Amino acid sequence: MSLKVDRDSMAFTFKGGMLPMTVMELTSADPERIREQLAGKLSQSPAFFQHTPVVLNVEKLDEPHLALERICAVCRAHKLLPVAVRGGPDPVKQSAWALGLGWFPPQEASRPRPLESVAADGDAEAELEEPLEPAGEAVSSDALAGTTAGGRIYRGTVRSGQQVTAPEGDLVVVGAVNAGAEVLAAGSVHVYGALRGRALAGIHGDSQAGIFCRELHAELLSVAGNYKRLEDIDPRLLGTTVQVRLSDDQLGITPLA
Repeated sequence: MSLKVDRDSMAFTFKGGMLPMTVMELTSADPERIREQLAGKLSQSPAFFQHTPVVLNVEKLDEPHLALERICAVCRAHKLLPVAVRGGPDPVKQSAWALGLGWFPPQEASRPRPLESVAADGDAEAELEEPLEPAGEAVSSDALAGTTAGGRIYRGTVRSGQQVTAPEGDLVVVGAVNAGAEVLAAGSVHVYGALRGRALAGIHGDSQAGIFCRELHAELLSVAGNYKRLEDIDPRLLGTTVQVRLSDDQLGITPLA
């Protein structure tokens, strides 16, 4: 019996996405103090408070029995919409679920800082049209086919906690992408080294984008919102030179000669 699902009969598909989200980092568990500060913020920036979704970060609080329902009510009264909670002990997690909110674990101890966006500078970046001559054996020239204007070249290792982006074109990394690092591009992502972090291509929906890397160990691969995690990747492809592309809304990973 075929397990193939008729696409016309599908009601939904799961896709990964990078959605903008405001994080509200709580340093007080007192709903009244939160109310007072939000009232002041509302008077200063009324345009911000237009049913904005927020994640409540409670990692800095030592409150096992947080008045989460009251805090959410205060937020909603000021046109903020809590959608999830980050951190907190098990009672906080259970409260979040009971209120219909998502729950995110606290940031890993090995990655205590948020992703650091790597700024462009003359040493690390050049125009994409500049000839690329990495030392040693290069990835197949097919990997550079179809690069788009407005891209970026980053030379060096993208370290854990860093984020390198090319918001208007392709991103070429002449180096490795460490675990805990993230590289994103409107076009394709090319990594001339080991890819151990997260790579997201076609972040604005370009289904023709792809990911190309010399050595695959990625935590996550995503093209136009379709993603695979490390555990979803064929183990035979790990450590090899590959290309990642969309075909019929499915993410395919194939070796590069």
